[in-house]
Amino acid sequence: MKWTVLSDNRTCNDQLQTEHGLSILLETKKHRILLDTGASDVFIRNAERLSLDLSTVDYVFISHGHSDHAGGLKHFMEINDKAKVIVSPDALKGRFFSKRRYLHSITTEWPEIPQERLLKIEHSESIGDDIFIIAHIPQIHPMPEGNQHLFVEKSDGSYINDDFRHELALYTDGLLFTGCAHSGLENIIAACPFPVNTVVGGFHLLDNHESEDKLSELAYRLTDAYPQTHFYTSHCTGDTTFSTLKAVMGEQLHAFSCGTTNNK
Repeated sequence: MKWTVLSDNRTCNDQLQTEHGLSILLETKKHRILLDTGASDVFIRNAERLSLDLSTVDYVFISHGHSDHAGGLKHFMEINDKAKVIVSPDALKGRFFSKRRYLHSITTEWPEIPQERLLKIEHSESIGDDIFIIAHIPQIHPMPEGNQHLFVEKSDGSYINDDFRHELALYTDGLLFTGCAHSGLENIIAACPFPVNTVVGGFHLLDNHESEDKLSELAYRLTDAYPQTHFYTSHCTGDTTFSTLKAVMGEQLHAFSCGTTNNK
């Protein structure tokens, strides 16, 4: 298994562009899966610089309806005419807003997706014999504090707090992709019915939102519950947050950025 970060807020390669978004190419023995599409076509341009052919991708997984994870889908559809799109119907129909700093839309501009290529996931289910999609993640453990800024617009124009029923996670061969982990990292792992060796994605633990004590407590819970699991994060995980988690998790926690490649 190999995964390569195509779009992220940070980069380890000055030839690659960054953006507030996330996209990762996951290559398994059977599939080439695009995990989210970032906010724009940055992931395509970075893939070209890395000599990665996205026209051969057979699945594109959209973790949730926010534009920093699905905004690039319209560009992907222009270069790939076969990949099936895995997405929650709640992501497709929702109107999403952030009130962080100021009110602004973070709703994805969805392209037209042929029905034969659209896989709407309403309940956790397997795709083939090696991909498992987790839907409607139970919210048992604490949720990220940063969610307080995120809303869904109702039909009457009012706003309610986003419950993230539109968020999905993907598991294959020991790897769990969390997207932004708005549902909470612990909740997503607990909802996965298979052993998790590697967790990859944003953790939505923003700087100046989570207290140092709560982050340390989370880190201890993760290392105690999953001592053999490695965690890779960037995008919506703050720098200070990462340092606090790292102080507890040590070699179990790793940072990624544009251009990061992992072979395991």
